[in-house]
Amino acid sequence: MAHSGFFQRQASARRNTSLLVLLFLTAVVLITLAVCLVGYLVTRSETSAQPFHYWLLSSHGLITATAVVALIGMGSLIRWVDLAGGGSRVAKMVGARPVDPDTRDSHERTLRNIVEEMAIASGVPVPELYIMDNETGINAFVAGYTPGSAVMVVTHGAITQLTRDELQGVVGHEFSHIFNGDMRLNVRLIALLSGILMIGQIGGFLLRSSFYSAGRTTARNRDGRAQAAMGILGVALFVIGYVGVFFGRLIQAAVSRQRETLADASSVQFTRNPDGIGGALFKIGLKGSYLDTTGHANDMNHMCFGEAARMKFSSLLASHPPIEQRINAIQPGLVARLKSRLRDTETGAVLRTAAGEGRPSAVSGFASGAVAKPVPETVIAQKLSTRVGTISPEGEGFAIKLLQRLPSTFRGLLYTRAGAIQLCYALLISDLTKQQQTQCLRLLPNHSLFGAQTDLLGKLLPALESIGEAVRFPALELAMPALRKLDPDERAELRQNVRMLVNADNRVTLFELALTSFLSRHLGADAERAIPVRYRSYKAVMPALQRLLSLLARAGATNGQEAEGLYHEAIAGFANTGNSHQPILAKVTMRQLQEALKALNGLSPLLKPAVIDACGHCITYDGRIEPKEYELMRLVADQLDCPMPPMVV
Repeated sequence: MAHSGFFQRQASARRNTSLLVLLFLTAVVLITLAVCLVGYLVTRSETSAQPFHYWLLSSHGLITATAVVALIGMGSLIRWVDLAGGGSRVAKMVGARPVDPDTRDSHERTLRNIVEEMAIASGVPVPELYIMDNETGINAFVAGYTPGSAVMVVTHGAITQLTRDELQGVVGHEFSHIFNGDMRLNVRLIALLSGILMIGQIGGFLLRSSFYSAGRTTARNRDGRAQAAMGILGVALFVIGYVGVFFGRLIQAAVSRQRETLADASSVQFTRNPDGIGGALFKIGLKGSYLDTTGHANDMNHMCFGEAARMKFSSLLASHPPIEQRINAIQPGLVARLKSRLRDTETGAVLRTAAGEGRPSAVSGFASGAVAKPVPETVIAQKLSTRVGTISPEGEGFAIKLLQRLPSTFRGLLYTRAGAIQLCYALLISDLTKQQQTQCLRLLPNHSLFGAQTDLLGKLLPALESIGEAVRFPALELAMPALRKLDPDERAELRQNVRMLVNADNRVTLFELALTSFLSRHLGADAERAIPVRYRSYKAVMPALQRLLSLLARAGATNGQEAEGLYHEAIAGFANTGNSHQPILAKVTMRQLQEALKALNGLSPLLKPAVIDACGHCITYDGRIEPKEYELMRLVADQLDCPMPPMVV
């Protein structure tokens, strides 16, 4: 079975996690042996010169080894727990500040527009944006555990020194990390490295303490000997710490290099403009990408767009391939072209925009206002799983056109907590008559934030009605950064109010189902937690598949007989599980569907494309995709953590 690159890379990110654990354990063993060797040499005279392997198994050796392993384990565990807060915790750790969504700064607005276009075109909630104000280097990184909870951090140098096309190339690179499951791996790597680096930090502390006390005291011999021993131990641990740093770097390089090259290639695929990311990398070569104002540059090196920390042996231990190699991998001969362009600007010639050389003029990048075209038949015929985690020209055109059509007051409201909450209510009542809307809103509790705010709804509802159903999911994606600012109790209250409005008429539409599921996946208690792989075959999830495909076959067909035939075609793909003779279900409740999707999210990444394609078979059966069918497809993709780009419906 051929899989789309998205699922392959997700699976490889999970395999890399195993590699990471293996490398970490190897480093722990070698550091422990090194510390034990120092302990052996220090206590050798006292223990009548027994061989090292005997000493290692003696009480001295075992206590030393246990202490080292416990220290490394504790260092990693403390950081692991600290980073459980997800991407926003990493952003705060490096001193980044959140970008005000309503910012007046032109550089920040450009960044926000690029990120929103890409999020809508790829079908992921808009990441929260942070800026590192004091960093002049050109750099960026994303952090978080799931695509729906991603945070993007960009340096001040990147937003002020890069052109729009170059910044777009960098954002495309970071979106690739969001899709490919790299973020989770990267955050875990920070935790593991902090344990490995702990021994060196203790050595440095002992070394400083011994110098400090030596300067203060001219006391008795015994004190002097103790200081000398502490100093020697400090030097030894400091040196061993460097062994830890070396291993940490080696692990970063092993996990990161190949994924950086992959993200560069994905960026070109998303923006279809090699000059964008090429130009950004070229400027890094000239101006640098180091993070100088944070003490965490070493920990973060593998996460960043360019090298974040200066180091020796950079060719061996760099977590990114050399700049020139990266640019030439994007497009052979691009370095020479960028150099000649730089010479032209230096001799006073006008710098040609990145839309100039080497870029096919027929294909527009995001920057230009592309227009959404009708989706050709081939897109419908194409398996839907191949579109997951990609950005297509249609999706990109759709995103740009949609953002241009949104009234600025409407868009501005989505950036505020109050506006985002009212949007959730407006989405549920926009189809109703004025009288029904008033009746529904009376059900909401009287509350300054969660009550119905008629002035805000008066600005939201007309835009939803005039643009139509196509705006519903993109508007929710734009509102996600504001909704994530709600604390856990507020999130629970919003979800409860949404359920109250859904239940008001005693029936649940597909969109209402999609909205409640979307909010529970992205604002629920475990929204930031990655779902572990629970199933490596379809056998255990057959009841879940039966529920899901029964619902989709009924949604895609015009009558019961047609639905039954469609259902059997869709479930036949899972025939080798021996359970495929399960009949179509007459009714699937909202709760049953949510349970089914939760179970299916536990499948291994390589088993998910078949599920997406079976659903796609049902909704594209008649050659068209109705808005309701698309919303159901979006719901399935979202619950399986598979970013689904918009289909022009």
